[in-house]
Parts: sequence; structure tokens; C-alpha cells
Amino acid sequence: MRSPETFDAYYVETRARLLHEAFALTGDAPAARAAVRDAFVVAWHHWRKVEALEDRDAYVRPLTLRRARRRHTARIWHRDKSLDPEARSTLDALSKLSTRQRELLVLNALSALTLTDISRSVGLPRGDAERELQTAASQFSLHRDVPTTEVRRLLQDLAEPLSSTRWPRASVVRRSGAARRRTHTVIGAALASTALLVSGSLVATGSGAQPTSLSEEKATNGVDVHDPDSGVGEAVIDEATLLSSTQVERFGSKLDWEETGTSDNLGGDGLVAPCQRERFSDPDGLAALARTWEGSATKVVRKTTGKGAKKRTSKQRVTRVESTAVQIVERSRDEDHAADSFEAASLWFAGCADPRTQLVRTSDVKRVGDDARQFRLRSWGKVPTTIAVGMARTGSLVVTTVVRTNGAPVSDKASLGGLAAAVNALCGTDGAAKCAGRPRSSTTPPLDIGAPPGLLSVVDLPPVSAVRGPWVGTDPEKASNTNYASTRCDRTTFTGKGISLARTRTFLFPETRNVDQLGLTQAVGSMKDPAARKFVEQVRTRVRQCGAANLGTSVTALASSSSKGREIHAWALSMELNDKQSFPFLMAIVRDGTAVSQLGFSPQRNMTMARDDFVALSRRVLERLGTLSARG
Repeated sequence: MRSPETFDAYYVETRARLLHEAFALTGDAPAARAAVRDAFVVAWHHWRKVEALEDRDAYVRPLTLRRARRRHTARIWHRDKSLDPEARSTLDALSKLSTRQRELLVLNALSALTLTDISRSVGLPRGDAERELQTAASQFSLHRDVPTTEVRRLLQDLAEPLSSTRWPRASVVRRSGAARRRTHTVIGAALASTALLVSGSLVATGSGAQPTSLSEEKATNGVDVHDPDSGVGEAVIDEATLLSSTQVERFGSKLDWEETGTSDNLGGDGLVAPCQRERFSDPDGLAALARTWEGSATKVVRKTTGKGAKKRTSKQRVTRVESTAVQIVERSRDEDHAADSFEAASLWFAGCADPRTQLVRTSDVKRVGDDARQFRLRSWGKVPTTIAVGMARTGSLVVTTVVRTNGAPVSDKASLGGLAAAVNALCGTDGAAKCAGRPRSSTTPPLDIGAPPGLLSVVDLPPVSAVRGPWVGTDPEKASNTNYASTRCDRTTFTGKGISLARTRTFLFPETRNVDQLGLTQAVGSMKDPAARKFVEQVRTRVRQCGAANLGTSVTALASSSSKGREIHAWALSMELNDKQSFPFLMAIVRDGTAVSQLGFSPQRNMTMARDDFVALSRRVLERLGTLSARG
């Protein structure tokens, strides 16, 4: 027997706490309240099972948070005039974190879960979860302009705007759960009847019926029934259309590839690929399938034991996972929604929020479906990895392939070949349109990810040796006479007459201790074309004269090119402070028509950036300047 008294007590005791967590995760109080209500409706439906659980929250919390994320679509707190400015600032800071970082921070601050439980909830190993949590706390404290010791208090204060929430009575929730149970019974009977029919048509049951539960399930013509638990329609993607282990061998022919899972991606947090921000790129899609693989290599290693005369050497075969691959297929309601889904998923990778992950290259791809792109990224954590991403849309279907490897990077040919094979496997199925031929790719400027015109973002930044934690950027601000991107040689400012849209931004490593000069600064501005050319030439002249006139200053040219109104000039400078100390600095001046940018990197001790990486970053500045040049 299900115990209404136990359910009612649990509902009253738990609902406010889950609402608090869902609100902190989304900033959307109505969506959070509806998510809590629906989760308890489902809980009553399965109360015989849930009541017996040692930790009932482990069942109800994931339902709540999943529904809250699905219902939430915009930064609704910006329209809530009753919201306290402090709470609004906290929600703004949370919104700048990735989905996984927000969930880690919220669960750590507001739930009674241990870090081990939290890591399991978000689908990360404990060590990775701990590092990601530290990064989330650092970024939140920077965006909120508070010390990390204040994170818990600020998140706990988000309970105040929810104190007047009105809840449906427990008896109402139980009635909705009972109605949901009856509806599922009817649906099950209808599907069982379908299985008995060899041919002919099935008379629709419940046609035109109104929803009978709070989760808005509805049976209309025929048996086109949507599962209230998933929010996604009846499966319309055949698993047979996904890549096989044999087909993914192109991503590493010397590896042993094994499929590790195929699902509708409704379990866990749904983040199966690097850089993925949400479970689905189309939250209103009809269906989705995800398949994952691991590519492993077996090597013979020598192991020595004992000492002296007892020293022994033996050989062991060790198998390690060298690469992982993911394929995601989503189907939208129509081609327009699929196009939006394609762009949304593209921004996951173009603006990858994973710590220490850099966007290396973006390419347009032709002859694969209706639209296609390729991204190349690299991650510079303890184990450096490369990430090859292929994306395509064919009709109302969006296909994404992601390969992460610790060894030799996947070639563009292999990545594009895998994407073309994935599209052709879907070709001719319901919802598909154009197939794939032999792919052709061309490098393009990175996608606009919402940063102020001309300015870099964290995803653009390369590795720096010996640092702790990821890059974190300050908020862009109006340029002033103090320009940390310049040197004492050029003393450049972006505040002169005729300069407009002047902004500056600095990037730091807040988790790295005992550093006072390590950082990267960029300044940008727009001016008339003749003034822009003169501005750049003045910087070049001052740097050249400084190196010639000052015995304590050395200047090494790293790059210099000019073509069709676009220029890049980069230097490595070393300025002597005294007989024993010198101050190294990397600096570049870049122009795209009327848009000009100066970039300066200050290393410290052994924490430095490779010169080739700095030159490549200067070229990324040129690519980003296009948006400012267009406005200027």
C-alpha cells in the first residue's frame, strides 16, 4: 500500500528545498516551481518504489532539476521587478557559468550531498568534479566581485525571493499522480493492442481528450503519444542509422574501438560530449539518440621490482583509453527549428566553456547535408588532448560527431569522412534531406559568441605553462589612459581624439598564487582608415627606435605582415630593470581596416606563453576585429 501520510510529509518537508536548488540553477522561479510540482506528481505515481528508498531525494531531485532546465528558456530574472538587486547580481554571475559548473556550485552550496554524491550526480569522476567545482567558485566570485568564502551565503540568500511561493495541496498532487498512473495504464493497453495487430488500422482511443495530469500529457489521433517523463516525442530515429564501431575506426586505425553506450540521452546530466552545454540543442525536439565509443591501445611496458641481487624486470601488457568518440543525432519539428538547433549546437563549440579548452580553428564544410561546420579545439589540462568536431544539418535532423584524443590528433580528412558517413546513414530516412558527397572545407573566422566587438574571449586563449586553474576574463570596460597592453617603448593609449568604441579587457589566472604581473590585456578601438594606418605605424616606429636607442631593451620581431588593409606586427621585448632582473613582454598591434587592437602578455617566472602561440593569438585578434571593423 502507498502511504499518503508519508508522501504528504515528505512533500511539505522537501518542496521548498528543491525549489531553492532549481531556482538557483535556472533563475526562473515559475519554471522551478512547476518542475518541483511535476516531480512530486511522478513520485506519487511511483510511490511504492520511492517510499522504500533510503534516499528519496536521489529520485526526486534529478527529476526536478531536469524539468527546470527544460522549462527554462530565458533570463527571466531580468524582467522580475520584485527581485532584489543582490539576488539579480547572483543569478547573473551564475548564468555566466556552464550548466555543469552551475549544478556543481548549487548542489555543493545548497544540498546535503557529499562531493562523491555530487560528482556521481553530474556524471564526473570525483577528482574532475572537485577541480570543476573550484573553477566554478573562482569564476562565480570573479563575476560577482566577492571572495569565494561568500559563495555559499549568496546562494543561500536566493531562498528569500521564494518565501511567498504558493503550493498546491499534497492531496491535489496525489490526485494528479493517480490520474497520470491511469493514463499510463490506458497507453500501455493501447500499445499492447497494437502489438496484436498484424495489419489494418487501430482505432484511436482518447482522441481529443484533455490532459489529465500536471505534466500536460495528451493522447490525440491514433497512438501518437508523448512520454511525460522525457518531454521528447516517440522515437523517430533508428539506432541502425548511427555509426558502427567499424566506421569509427577511421578516427584511429591503430586503436581497438568499442561501443560504450547508445541511448536517448535522458539519463544523468545529458552532457555526453566535450563543450556540450545542454542536454539537447533543440529543447522542443521530437527525438534524439547518442552513441559513445572508446578507442584503446595495448602496450607492453617493463616493470622493475626489488633491489640489488633481487632486482627483477618483467613485462606487462597495459591497455589504456587513448580516444573517445560521440555521435549525437537530434530531430526537430521542421527544418527551421533544425537550423536553429544547428546554430545552438555550433555555439557550444565556438564558445566552449570547458576549462583550459581553446578553439583552434573553425571551418565551413561543403557537400555534406544542407549545412555543415567543423571545429578544432585543444584542451591543455594535465593530459593535453585535441578535439575534432563535425556538425551537419540535413532537413530536420542535426548530426554531431566529436572525437577527443590524447595522442595524435584526428586528421581533418578522417573527421569529415566520419561526418559524411553519419549524414549518409540518415539519408533517405524520415526528416532527412540532402545527403553527403566528398566533403570540402575552408577555414573561416570564428563564430560570433556574443563578446563585445573586436575583443577576445577565454575560448581564444592558448596554454600558459606552470599555472593553476583556467583563464578568467574581467568584464570589458572603456579604455583609459592606463593601457596594460602597451610597453614603456610605445606608451600607446586608445583615448585620443577620433577613436571610438574603445574597450579593454584583461585575462588572469585567479587560482594561481603569488603572481602580481602575470596576465594578458587587449585594447581595441575604431578610427578612420588613414588614422588607423598612422596609429599602427606610430607603434611600429616607437618599438623599433626603442630597441635601437636603449641598451637595456631588446626587441625581437615575431611576425610582420600587411595585405589589403589588414596588418599584424608582433614582438618579444625584454626590458632590463637592473643588473640581475629583466622584464619580458610579448606585444602585438593588429589592424583590420578602421579597427585597431593592441595585445600584450606579461609572463612571470616560468609561467609563460609560447611565442608561436602568441603569434597565432594575434591572428585570432585579426579575425575577431572584423566585427568591430564592420561597425566602425
